[in-house]
Amino acid sequence: MPENQPNLHLISHHLCPYVQRAVILLTEKDIAHKRTYIDLANKPDWFLPLSPLGRVPILQMGETVLFESQVIAEYLDETTPGSLHPGDPLEKARHRSWIEYGSETLNSISGFYNASDEALFDEKRQALRRKFERIDQEIAGVFFAGSDFYMIDGVWGTIFRYLDVFDEIADFELLNGLDKTNTWRENVSSRPSVISAPPEGYAERLNLFLINRNSHLSSLIVQKT
Repeated sequence: MPENQPNLHLISHHLCPYVQRAVILLTEKDIAHKRTYIDLANKPDWFLPLSPLGRVPILQMGETVLFESQVIAEYLDETTPGSLHPGDPLEKARHRSWIEYGSETLNSISGFYNASDEALFDEKRQALRRKFERIDQEIAGVFFAGSDFYMIDGVWGTIFRYLDVFDEIADFELLNGLDKTNTWRENVSSRPSVISAPPEGYAERLNLFLINRNSHLSSLIVQKT
């Protein structure tokens, strides 16, 4: 970390996948930081003046605050030794494009677990499946771009983490037959920085969150238990 770099304070929520992007990068680069988790349903008074959009993550550095996960990740990558992006500018831009596609995939995951009835649930399941079918065409090795772990791999690690919980409920056939994606998922999910990105108890918290959605998926969880 550059000299005179202010102490880093990452403010987070236990279930936020976007916060995990920054945590993975901080871990990969061994960057010292403080982390605070807040309840977004009961935001502390000190949080709102720091977060213009009222959401996490935010990165506090002395008097300066950054918000939005990818902005934070890019800043940390640019201001510390090495990079979790490829060196070629065009390839770096391509990675950033598929990181944005990852954000859209998280939106599809939200639609999947919030679907209110079986018909809508299946529609959302198929839409999510198509997201994975499309990126499967772009994978070039054990990680997204071969044998090197990049920022994009961490981003998709936060997506695959949802599938770990979904797989405990039922086989929704989201990755069936997608051999490259399944290999990518296995390698990314076993990366120490990805494993340690969420706080302890993440799976249990996510399961309770899903039950409380009162959605079709919620009913499947209840039936299983």
